[in-house]
Amino acid sequence: MSELVRMEAIDKSFPGVHALKSVNFDLHSGEVHALMGENGAGKSTLMKVLSGVYEPDSGRVFVDGQEVKLPTPKAAQDLGIGIIHQELALMRDLTVAQNIWIGREPRLSFGRIDEAKLNADAAAIFASMHIRMDPRTPVEGLTIARQQMVEIAKALSYRSRVLIMDEPTAALNDAEIAELFAIIRRLKAEGVGIIYISHKMDEIKQISDRVTVMRDGAYVGTVVADETPISKIISMMVGRELKDEAVTIPDLSRAETALEVIDVSRGKELKNISFSLKKGEILGFAGLMGAGRTELARAIFGAEPIDSGEIRVHGRPVRINSPAEAVRAGIGYLSEDRKHYGLALGMDVRANIAMASLRRHSDAIGRIDEAALAKIAKDYIAKLAIRTPSDRQELRLLSGGNQQKVVIAKWLLRDCDILIFDEPTRGIDVGAKAEIYRLLNELAAQGKAIIVISSELPEVLRLSHRIAVMCEGRLTGILPGGADQEKIMALATERNGKTAA
Repeated sequence: MSELVRMEAIDKSFPGVHALKSVNFDLHSGEVHALMGENGAGKSTLMKVLSGVYEPDSGRVFVDGQEVKLPTPKAAQDLGIGIIHQELALMRDLTVAQNIWIGREPRLSFGRIDEAKLNADAAAIFASMHIRMDPRTPVEGLTIARQQMVEIAKALSYRSRVLIMDEPTAALNDAEIAELFAIIRRLKAEGVGIIYISHKMDEIKQISDRVTVMRDGAYVGTVVADETPISKIISMMVGRELKDEAVTIPDLSRAETALEVIDVSRGKELKNISFSLKKGEILGFAGLMGAGRTELARAIFGAEPIDSGEIRVHGRPVRINSPAEAVRAGIGYLSEDRKHYGLALGMDVRANIAMASLRRHSDAIGRIDEAALAKIAKDYIAKLAIRTPSDRQELRLLSGGNQQKVVIAKWLLRDCDILIFDEPTRGIDVGAKAEIYRLLNELAAQGKAIIVISSELPEVLRLSHRIAVMCEGRLTGILPGGADQEKIMALATERNGKTAA
């Protein structure tokens, strides 16, 4: 395999942050090279240097053995370097083909777009990828997995020989991941070099040839994937060994019931859901995509109206018609989509932590006690080990794991009795996951009643005192913590009383 890319001693600093510290990285043709590290390790910054988004302060980049300068993304594209970001950047109201060729559309006389050629050229790319997709389909009608295929096709339209994939499977189910991996293997066989960023260890072992690990902006080392145990890679990432502790189930027989959901229904999404949650308990919700777990959480939080049923908080019936009413009832909700529903990325850390509690820190005419908020923010930054230069740092500049901790700090400050965590560790590295797990257990020990929704079954098993399983809008069973995975999956596929084949 020939060397496609070599990065030598790449250094990059931002105000208050030394993001990259003399980092080395290389990529060969026809290989998948995984780039791993905790959130904030510098992975995305390094790839932004390679894709022309950032210019390094020092260091050198070589493509095909020749030193190059990458002052803009276009300069990187012209050299065959494509990047698919975790946050997809497609225009939803345009067709698939229009998205692929936007700004480069083939033209007829008088500047008219040649729609026939546009669609034919897009179809040719999909044929080379061995996938079926109508180029005339509007992007807004596609699943996330299909949108990802469009992003890959767009990158290949630039004749990319280097493809950077940042958390490509974060929102995909198992079948969609298998389809993506099939495409990756075909691209690899054609000599494309793929840089694969992910926190999912099983994926890394399954798809990658080599693994490079970064920590705190520095290069740690490169290993051969199939020769290196996962425990070794994790140790390289976090600088310590993480122990996968079994869940400890407390005696809650005398604990007060904090939340009761009784026969709650909503359209076709939720069908007569009933369960209870005690103070000090972590109730995990398992199920396949589309099971209705997030819809249930949003119904409890008042983000979606219910058609029938009752919700009780501390034994009292409550009417929750909005998130504001849920918060007044003592319920906090950490959305699976924290960037759209949990955070204000353009504001600083302090403002985000205080967002749900501003009235408590304002006087009669609405003036905010900034000194008090500054102290509170700094206390939570220390308590939750939030990595930030200061409480005045813009939230968008923090890693995903640290953004998640800010959301948690927001609801802790509000002092909610009932906390709903929807995919609390999505897109978060193993080190940050361990910290979130520790924090959830501490909150439960303090008497908080907690619901955890997760698509990762090992996470549900590690955290939950009991496990509620849903399938197609129904609660199909509640199992004790540490339940057998096969029992959980049987309930997760139990459609209308029958387990799916």
